[in-house]
Amino acid sequence: MPIHMKSKRRSSTASDSPDITRRSLLELAGLAITAAAFPSSAASALPPAHQAKTSQGAGSVMNGLSTYMSEAAKHPLPDEVTEKTKHHILDTLAAMISGSNLLPGQRALQFVRAYGGTEISTIVASNILCGPIEAALANGVLAHADETDDSHAPSQSHPGCAVIPAALGAGEQFGISGTHFLRAVALGYDIGPRVTMTLGGQQFEAESHWSTHSISPLFGAAAAASCAASLNAQQMRWMLGYTAQQSSGLGAWNRDTEHVQKAFHFGGMTARSGVTSALLVHSGWTGVDDLFSGKDNFFQAYNPHADPSGLIDKLGERYEVVRTNIKKWPVGSPIQAALDALEILREQRPFDADQVRQIVVRLATDEAAIVNNREISDICVQHMLAVALLDKTVTFASAHDVARMKDSATLRERAKIKLLPDEELERLMPLRVAVLDVKLTDGTNLARRVDNVRGTPENPMTRDEIIAKARDLITPVLGAPKCTKLIAKVFELESVADIRELRPLLQLS
Repeated sequence: MPIHMKSKRRSSTASDSPDITRRSLLELAGLAITAAAFPSSAASALPPAHQAKTSQGAGSVMNGLSTYMSEAAKHPLPDEVTEKTKHHILDTLAAMISGSNLLPGQRALQFVRAYGGTEISTIVASNILCGPIEAALANGVLAHADETDDSHAPSQSHPGCAVIPAALGAGEQFGISGTHFLRAVALGYDIGPRVTMTLGGQQFEAESHWSTHSISPLFGAAAAASCAASLNAQQMRWMLGYTAQQSSGLGAWNRDTEHVQKAFHFGGMTARSGVTSALLVHSGWTGVDDLFSGKDNFFQAYNPHADPSGLIDKLGERYEVVRTNIKKWPVGSPIQAALDALEILREQRPFDADQVRQIVVRLATDEAAIVNNREISDICVQHMLAVALLDKTVTFASAHDVARMKDSATLRERAKIKLLPDEELERLMPLRVAVLDVKLTDGTNLARRVDNVRGTPENPMTRDEIIAKARDLITPVLGAPKCTKLIAKVFELESVADIRELRPLLQLS
């Protein structure tokens, strides 16, 4: 399900997640202290089962992983994967462009104007060119300046806001083709999410203080940039070592109320560090051959319970971009299903705002806490349902119209809306379900439950819906003619000889 900026820590078990408990993490903390006191016996301090999991077959995992990554640029993608990858490229570019008018995006643009470096790579929605590392940082912040970008439920991460800025920044450095760019992006979606799925996904984040929202996108960005740089298998091994060394991120992003540090954490930091790993190795740096096995390896640091073979599980068969969500509505994730339910009810039995006596919306308890009467317009469920009642839709502009939160007409509709936290729906998490009950003034009662939000793999958006969302986000910034050309270019990436051909369509005139 889509991940929202204020999601709380949960201990619900994601499918295929390793068994992590608070007790086991406390045991691991004790082992870490023991290892520090007696360095020579650090490996033997782990219980035998843990020793086996962190060493057995790990070298072969790195061999398979690095070989696959080094060959990804040459392997054609299945047609369905190519189409889905284009959807996510367009959706993320639209998020970058619309993000340029929001506070995190403005901060990113200010930064690169001051510290941009050599004019190589494009800063979207500006007239700035800078170095690929700085471009990845800025474009990553732009991509997650708001809650419009994509998300991947099993890995508890937002892949696109890091993978696509990294692939673009490095791709421009090396002048790769549109086909190469597509394959680099698809590889980023495959590698990054597998890292935190292997660590334990949502449960790993819930039971530790690490953030899957930085670890997964970082490895995805590094994979995409390294594919763009055409690193060989040995170089991929070294690159993964530098990426593991840079992996970081704490759950304290939850406390960021202005979304600036969060945008850096999800997109800017991860895209920047991923490109850095790729370019360091491309320039000749060497390092540890396999940071996923051996003494003091990545999994011993994060979760010795994890099975490293998860990194190559169905790699080349199951493409994670196909399992990644695209948001239909430009609002917080817990509101998506409620808006879907209202739209479906109106299609079945049209009604106007003045015909509504009351709306009761039920959400999971944690989800309800996130969106209950919030002061931020696009993460307040009562406000967004009121806007949808009046406008019969929600757009990027209406979701971010702060003045409407005090508008008398909107407040009148908002007073009709009651939110109820539901413990039964909480037990279904991470599935985000909404139940909407609408009472009309003529006595009619309407009800709708939505389990699979529009834009999830179970209920995917069509190409036309993806394009409609992109137009809503892009046109106010770049204008309708340039928006139309950019959309066409994305869906014709195979004909693009050099990814820098996108630059005139991504920047201000």
